[in-house]
Amino acid sequence: MTLLGAIEAGGTKFVCAVSDNALNIIERVSVPTTFPEETMEAVVDFFEKYDVDSFGIGSFGPIDVNPASETYGYITSTPKPGWNQFDFVGYLKKAFGKPIYWTTDVNAAAYGEYKLGAARDIPNSLYLTIGTGVGGGAVINGDIFNGYTHPEMGHIKVQRHPEDTGEGTCPYHGDCLEGLASGSAIEKRFGKKGIDLTKDHEAWDFTAYYLAQALMNYSLVLSPERIILGGGVMKQAHLLTMIQAKLEELMAGYLALPPMTEYVQTPGLGDNAGITGCLLLAQKILN
Repeated sequence: MTLLGAIEAGGTKFVCAVSDNALNIIERVSVPTTFPEETMEAVVDFFEKYDVDSFGIGSFGPIDVNPASETYGYITSTPKPGWNQFDFVGYLKKAFGKPIYWTTDVNAAAYGEYKLGAARDIPNSLYLTIGTGVGGGAVINGDIFNGYTHPEMGHIKVQRHPEDTGEGTCPYHGDCLEGLASGSAIEKRFGKKGIDLTKDHEAWDFTAYYLAQALMNYSLVLSPERIILGGGVMKQAHLLTMIQAKLEELMAGYLALPPMTEYVQTPGLGDNAGITGCLLLAQKILN
């Protein structure tokens, strides 16, 4: 029986799973993301119980996805203590010697949504996660899109909302999308987690404005057929309709798009988009 291994490596936790080739999950665990020696030891301990045929890894980044690079398979310039320049793929290859599909966590989620979720059978789609940070992945013509490196959609510049005087929180770019619209930015700038803010709080108008700008830019550059918005911030149900309305307003009829309720959606796979995508990528590398 073919066994697939999946690792959704997030900044807070690693989700590890083993499934059969039909994606029936045999076992799944969650491991805290502490330091590589501790977290990776727990990951290896979990997978050693199974004769896994391949792995799909979706990791927090930035990561090196260029197979010709000397640091391919590394987590690169992350500020997360201990993980900067960590050879993730090399570590797993040494432990198991099996084929590995290596990509970002958001790319994996984008692929999961394309194969089995809200973008099923739609060959050109985007997945954006708005949580502690903001990241995005693209599926173009049915394949994960990478160029020289992977997309970093959370760090595009957006225009300030006229009434927003708060300080952008990105340590690299200040007023980028992540610095203004991420969950951590909302909490730092308004003094409360998003879940504790009322629906009519100004934070949501600002956030919808920034995210709609981003979706406009992605639409103009990549022309996706569907955009999927996941992550903890998007669990505020009223935010989706605010973003859809603001995007339509910003577009001003310039670009032909599907109806907004079809074009911008939340994940069909819910919180399982990432781990499902990783299993599908483990399957893909065997074919």
